[in-house]
Formats: sequence, structure tokens, C-alpha cells
Amino acid sequence: MARIKPASIALSLLLTLAGCGGSSGNGSSPPPPPPPPSPPPVTTAEAFQFLNQASFGATAEEAQAVIASGIEAWIDQQLQVEASLQLPHLRAVPPPQFPFQLQPDRVDVWFRNAVNGDDQLRQRVAFALSEIMVVSQIGALSRLPFSLADYYDMLATNAFGNYRDLMQAVTLHPAMGVYLSMLGNEKPDPLLNIRPDENYARELMQLFSIGLVELNQDGTLVRDAQNQPIPTYNQQIIEGFAHVYTGWNFSGAPSFEFAQPNAFNQTAPMQLYPSFHDTGEKSLLSGVTLPAGQTGDQDLAAALDTIFNHPNVAPFISIRLIQRLVTSNPSPSYVGRVAATFNDNGQGVRGDLAAVVKAILMDEEARPALPMDPDGKIKEPLLRLTQLWRAYNATSVSGRYQLLSQIPPVIFLGQGPLQTPSVFNFFSPFYAPPGEFRDNDFVAPELEIATEYQNTLITNYMFYQTFFANSVNAASPELTDDDVLLDISEEMALADDTDALINAVVDKLMAGQISQVLRDEISGMLALIADPDDDALRVAETIYLVVTSPEYAFQR
Repeated sequence: MARIKPASIALSLLLTLAGCGGSSGNGSSPPPPPPPPSPPPVTTAEAFQFLNQASFGATAEEAQAVIASGIEAWIDQQLQVEASLQLPHLRAVPPPQFPFQLQPDRVDVWFRNAVNGDDQLRQRVAFALSEIMVVSQIGALSRLPFSLADYYDMLATNAFGNYRDLMQAVTLHPAMGVYLSMLGNEKPDPLLNIRPDENYARELMQLFSIGLVELNQDGTLVRDAQNQPIPTYNQQIIEGFAHVYTGWNFSGAPSFEFAQPNAFNQTAPMQLYPSFHDTGEKSLLSGVTLPAGQTGDQDLAAALDTIFNHPNVAPFISIRLIQRLVTSNPSPSYVGRVAATFNDNGQGVRGDLAAVVKAILMDEEARPALPMDPDGKIKEPLLRLTQLWRAYNATSVSGRYQLLSQIPPVIFLGQGPLQTPSVFNFFSPFYAPPGEFRDNDFVAPELEIATEYQNTLITNYMFYQTFFANSVNAASPELTDDDVLLDISEEMALADDTDALINAVVDKLMAGQISQVLRDEISGMLALIADPDDDALRVAETIYLVVTSPEYAFQR
């Protein structure tokens, strides 16, 4: 009998296993691979750092939730929370004599959602989007508060949707139509000297989607043979898109000419009036030419598809969102990883914002083990205030959130919700202060509004908030039912112990992370308080010195 070689036995066994689905000879399955190692536990400092990126300010309670569930699970849970909306609240307010008088109520409900909303991640991303796809109360929209509230609700609702859908919702929203003059845009008429308005055509490309120059997928510049950046579009392309965006106006009117805003159509998508749409041929991006004879809806869909599919969109939007959430100077590798997620969420879908936001917050550079150069970003003034209010359960008797005497927050803080001075936001993403940052090609966008004048106003407001607008002074006749008060009762119980008091404040606001220099400055200031029983002064001084410190203003 021929001898069977061991190799033949092995081959026969493999074929047998393959034929029976991989089971072993005795019918049992091979052992499963070992599970991946569990992620290391989240520390309090890491939870605070993460929450300052993903919410309107870390709190001790929310940090414990992150520690208990883990960062990824917290994100996944937040992705499912429905949006806290502004428009229903605004419609419930008794109508004032003039529409613009509702703007303080719109700002109030923005703060209510930012400070108390369960959808913290959604609201934070909506705020980031509002600084990219900008509309503003300053100008023609001052008389359309419902439209502004609904625009922000639209950003919040679409914050985790698809960017292509968001582009269309932004394009057809009457707030954007009014702000960048697409609403009422007419087809050309040489006899009447009418030419399509180019405003929205230009800004949708320059500021909302692709930028001025070609980008690699890691955000670095594409250069030509002469080492010069390559423009993404020219005047002919702007004109082509301007002709696309013709024929749209407020909805529900009997004709284009009679379309006027009312309390309802200022929140409804703009309507196409076909006789005012240009049906001619149009040259767009990437060599795309729209044929003559298409409807306005067909032109719009093709135009937005052309922009959405431009390779610049992924790195452009990735950089803007990383800057607003995590760091002003993301590395090309960081941008490239997030852009790859924008291009494909892992299931073949392009533009999935939920996946993009998660990629930004879960990236290894979002919270690096070792400090990077440079790391983090400056907190925007609004975020410094909302974090303070959240940490100290700040409320008013009336339930309203407003600054002094209904003065708009943009006065004290240099910022306010949908109150930018122009379509270019409160600050440029390219701003670099003179000196070391500019010399090393780093940017610090938020510092563009950190003028000496504005910093003085912010510091003065923080002085008022910490020394006067707190729970100890709740019965003061100088305070009104609308004043937002910090609850400092826990700190009052520790006021006679300098170290315990400093630790309590720093734990609430900075996860216990404080430099020895700042600690010594606070201790020295407390030692100067002559009356040892003046607990309220000691508490206020401690909170004030922390919230006006560079350490608090910097988001790692």
C-alpha cells in the first residue's frame, strides 16, 4: 500500500474543513479571536477636555457621564438626541409692536439651548456651522427674527445629516436668500440692464464649500509648475452659478413681483417662479456645462451636485470644523483622516456629517497624549461664558438668559448668535497675530476679536457676573428677575479654607488643572481680604481670577 505523505494528509484535512464550513472533525467551531483590548479609562481631565470640544462647556456632572460611558459611547448617544429648536419658542412669545423687538428673545432661546439643552453636541456643531455658512441679524435680517431662528434650527437639524442636503437647505432658506441676495434674483434682461446677482454664487464656493484655491486631501495647497496656488474658479464660473440661482423668491405669492415676507414664508424654503429663471446654457466648476432648456430645479440640483463633488469640499469643511471644535492648527495628517471620512463614511456615503464630527472628536490628535506645537485653540468669548453658566447652574428668576439690561452679547463679548458683522464671520480662519505665530505660519482665528477694547469689556462683564450676579446677592434690589445668577453655595461652604476653595473652583472650571503661578496669584489675592468673614468676596475673587485667566481662555 502506498504511503500517504504528511503533506497530503494536511491538504486532505484542509479540503475537508473547507467542505464542511470550517468546522473541526468533532463538529465544534474554532475558538473566536480574542476581543480587542478595552480602551483605557477616561480621566476627569480628559473628560473636561473632550466636553469643551463637544459641548458648550464641561461640567462635573457631564464629565462623570463621559467617564462612565466612554467618549465614543457618549458621542453615539448624542448623535441620536433630537434638536432643541428656537422657532417654536419664538412663535410662543407675545408679538411685539415691531418684529425686530423679537431679536432679544431669539438670543435668549439660543442661550437656553446652549446652556441647558440635552443635545449639546448637536448645538455645538450647529454653532460651528453658523460661523461657516453665515447669516446675520445685522442688516436686512434684523426685521426677520423668525427666519433667523428657523435658519439656526435648520443647521441644528442637519448637523449630523449629509452635507449635500445641508447645502440645499442653506441655499433655499429665505434667511440666506435675503442675506446674500439670491432671493429675488432675476434672469438677465439687457434692455432693463438686469444681470443676475453674483453674491451667493461667489460666497457658496469661497466660504461654504471649496475655497479660493485647489487643495490636496490633507488641506495643503495644490501648486502649478511655477509653484503658485491654483484658483478653484474664475469670473465665468461665478456668472454661470449666478444664472443658476435665478427665479427664487418668498413662497406662496401669486407672482414673483408680489413675493413679500410674512410670519410664515420667512421660514419656508424659497419658491421657484419659472418665468424669472434663466434657462440658457451655464458653465460651472470642473468643466461641467449645464445645457439650455432645463428647469430651475434641474439647474439647482446639478449645480449643487457639481460643488458637492468637487475634491476641495472634504478638506475645506474638515479644516473649518476642526478649527471650530478642536484646534486652530490641525496637522495635514489630521485633516487627511477626517477628509477621508467625509469622502467615504465606511459605507460608501460621501458627506456624512455625523461620521465627520465623530472622526474629528475621536482622532488621536484631538486629545494627544503629549502636547503638540501648537495645540488646542482659544475659546471664543461666547464659549467662555456658556461654560461658566453651565458649571455654576446659572439661572434667572424669569428663566431668561441675557446680559446686562438686554445689551446684546456682541457688545460685551464681540460675539452673539447670528450677529456677525459680515459674511466672513467674527474672525477669519486665516488670522495670525503678529509675532511668533505669524512667523511660524500658525493661525489663531479667535484672537482677531481679542482687541484691548473688547478684552476690557469681557473682563468687566465677568467682574459683574462673579461679584454681583450670584446666588448670595439674589435678594438685592439692584438685580432684576432677568439677571442670570451663578449658584455659588458650594463654594461659600469652603470659603474659610483657601486651598479647598481654589480646588473647588478649579475642579468645576478646569478639571483641577491649574498652574502654580495662577494658584499663587489667587492665594495672594485672598490673603489681602481684610475681613476673614467676607466669604462672598473670597468666593467671587477666586472665580473671577480663574475665568479671566489665560489658562481658562485656552482650550487644550
